[in-house]
Amino acid sequence: MQNAQQWVSQQHQNEAAVKSAQETLVATQRQMDVLKAQRESAAASLAQANAQREQAKLNLSYTTIVAAQPGRVVQLSAAVGQYAQPGTALSMFVPDDIWVTANFKEIQLDHMRPGENVTLAIDAYPGRAVHGHLDSVQPGSGTAFSLLPAQNATGNYVKIVQRVPVKIILDDPPSDVALGPGMSVEPTVRVNPNPSLVERLGKML
Repeated sequence: MQNAQQWVSQQHQNEAAVKSAQETLVATQRQMDVLKAQRESAAASLAQANAQREQAKLNLSYTTIVAAQPGRVVQLSAAVGQYAQPGTALSMFVPDDIWVTANFKEIQLDHMRPGENVTLAIDAYPGRAVHGHLDSVQPGSGTAFSLLPAQNATGNYVKIVQRVPVKIILDDPPSDVALGPGMSVEPTVRVNPNPSLVERLGKML
């Protein structure tokens, strides 16, 4: 009889332990669901933070203006911390790769060809010669491409020698002087490849 009572008591204890384990399992499963929801929320917050970081990087990149080629900034009107509206001119840029646009008379272009040697006399630096070469000749006069090209109507035509822009590239631009747009230059194009009399006499001496 005593063994039966012990067995019944043991059975009740086992049933209580099973019930407690089942309740613990249900609570654990609910806790896992809560943790999964928290993880998904944390992942969404992380994705939002990454997007905000990328947007901040993009906004920060807008604060730095990078030139496409080496040069110098002139007429800088912006200041540190100043807000600028889109389309506002903050400065002018003069590239280091400069060239000369010479307006030769059309009657001087007969023997000019790309690659010919050019000697430049710069008014700002007298007595100093800069060498270059002819790069290209514009296929048309300067006035033909102006905003209001001249129109000669029949009956009042007056022949005027036109000027044609010629692009000259500097072969040895001086680094100790400042060269920029608008400076006066007098170019001389060597259309005859043969040495001049002065050059031949100089070699003889």
